[in-house]
Amino acid sequence: MIQIVLRVVGLIFLMYGTIMVYDARILTRKWFGFGDQNEATAGFKILGAIFCLVGAMIVFFNK
Repeated sequence: MIQIVLRVVGLIFLMYGTIMVYDARILTRKWFGFGDQNEATAGFKILGAIFCLVGAMIVFFNK
């Protein structure tokens, strides 16, 4: 049972990470209203990549 829950959590991390990487510009326009959005976009992409890596490791190493 715990393996299924961990796998689902890992897949959710993968999903949110992928969304953050591909829609970073849209998310920064929606959530933040300041002028310099390039740094926030880069931050979202880095955070999304970290989420993807963590989710992939949870799914891959969950036996």
